[in-house]
Amino acid sequence: MIEAHNLTKRYGPKLAVDELSFTVRPGVVTGFLGPNGAGKSTTMRLILGLDTPTSGSVLVNGRPYRAHRAPLHEVGALLEARSVHPGRTAFHHLLALARTNGIRRSRVDDVLEAVGLSDAARRRAGRFSLGMGQRLGIATALLGDPRTIILDEPLNGLDTEGIRWVRALLQSLAAEGRTVFLSSHLMNEMALTAQHLVIVGKGRLIADIGMADFVRARSRSVVRVRTTEPQALIDRLAGPDVEVTVDQGEALTVSGLTTDQIGRTAGAAGITLLELTAQQSSLEEAFIDLTGDAVEYRAATVGAPS
Repeated sequence: MIEAHNLTKRYGPKLAVDELSFTVRPGVVTGFLGPNGAGKSTTMRLILGLDTPTSGSVLVNGRPYRAHRAPLHEVGALLEARSVHPGRTAFHHLLALARTNGIRRSRVDDVLEAVGLSDAARRRAGRFSLGMGQRLGIATALLGDPRTIILDEPLNGLDTEGIRWVRALLQSLAAEGRTVFLSSHLMNEMALTAQHLVIVGKGRLIADIGMADFVRARSRSVVRVRTTEPQALIDRLAGPDVEVTVDQGEALTVSGLTTDQIGRTAGAAGITLLELTAQQSSLEEAFIDLTGDAVEYRAATVGAPS
């Protein structure tokens, strides 16, 4: 379990984390979301004792990370996959960590096989692709068979098979009763992987909520309609709480009415429907809607070059 209490971190005049409190519980995958500059990486560094909070505290399995006698057995972390000596092989990188942390040698072979790097075990890490580096970073996090796993953007550079593998791995670790804390900018993948969300913006907590509850609370239900008579249907659907938009393919997007209401209206008017599909907002749409005011780095809208 990870418990943050009024966690605050200043770098000179910059307030990176602002009285942040949340709990990451075992048994579920918890996603850590926020716009760029929201304080996610700083928070993870504070959890792992790599930075000292200006005020507040954070405990991992009941203690500050630095107070654990064998931290790799308690917490496995991936913050930067490339933080490996490029001249070392994957095997010797893991072996050095194992020997200095009282971990049996056979565990090195176990985690290399688990992440799919057995055939590359004797290759130097400096020659690894980004995806292979991510796999080695995950192997490092798993080396001590820890109760808590913290991964910062572990999906970067992975192909489709690798992303599916990470998803299955994290869900299986959570099913074993471990604490899994994951940050990622891949919203579609986060929606498939996490069951709970901690969302921050400008260093402050915005939401601490179950995935399904968050999407349900922030979603806007709309109905996609295709018809042989779009304008006639638009005229029939018009009302004070109804909004209808038309895309380039002449499909209608209707908010404020259910599929049943639209179907009955079209049937009464003798209008043929080709499609009638209810749609809900995605995690990405719900996230953007919630964090729009917390975006620190916003690109300007520019026209295409002439």
